Amino acid sequence: MAGILICDDDREIATAIAVYLKNEGYETFLAHDGRESLSVLEDNDIQLIIMDIMMPNMDGLSATMEIRQSRNIPIIMLSAKSEDADKIIGLSAGADDYVTKPFNPLELIARVKSQLRRFTVLGSLPSPEDGVYTVGGVTIDDNHKSVTVDGESVRLTPLEYKIALLLIRHPGRVFSIDEIYERVWGEDAFCADNAIAVHIRRIREKIEIDPKNPRYLKVVWGLGYKMEKI
Repeated sequence: MAGILICDDDREIATAIAVYLKNEGYETFLAHDGRESLSVLEDNDIQLIIMDIMMPNMDGLSATMEIRQSRNIPIIMLSAKSEDADKIIGLSAGADDYVTKPFNPLELIARVKSQLRRFTVLGSLPSPEDGVYTVGGVTIDDNHKSVTVDGESVRLTPLEYKIALLLIRHPGRVFSIDEIYERVWGEDAFCADNAIAVHIRRIREKIEIDPKNPRYLKVVWGLGYKMEKI
């Protein structure tokens, strides 16, 4: 059963789409702005995204471009704008299809099925081997929630694991302290500096040969933290 993320700040529309998809046997997940959609995507097995464009906090275009940095799953973009220029912008941002509001729910379902079928045939949907991330000697197998360093098992706490997974899934990308906190804790950052710093230090103690001179988990002063590309 494919998991589908529906992201729309209009809760009635999101809920209505979810009802149609559930009737077709799909599992649905809801988000109401772009940033929330990224969090839901991190924590769940999603095979397709229906993404509205105009939303608060982070719009659908920005969220789509962020998703495209690491994932190739189908994205169907929703918009009240029907001009060709708007469609081109949406598709250029990384969307696979574009549906104009108001739309026929049956047409949307047909497009969902078409995208899932196409990506399944092309082998682009996550396979059982996906979910394994490696940087240098550090490997995180998110299917089995395991961490190894140079072949040796390492035990991380649940919060340490979520932080390490977030960073290793995007090697080289710098995450701010607030962004790490919001994604891992799932709430607005408030005095997050100390909490993140403590967890980063503990992760380093477990994955680095020399925690004071880390090879993998690097600080970018004034900006945040990243997992170094190796």
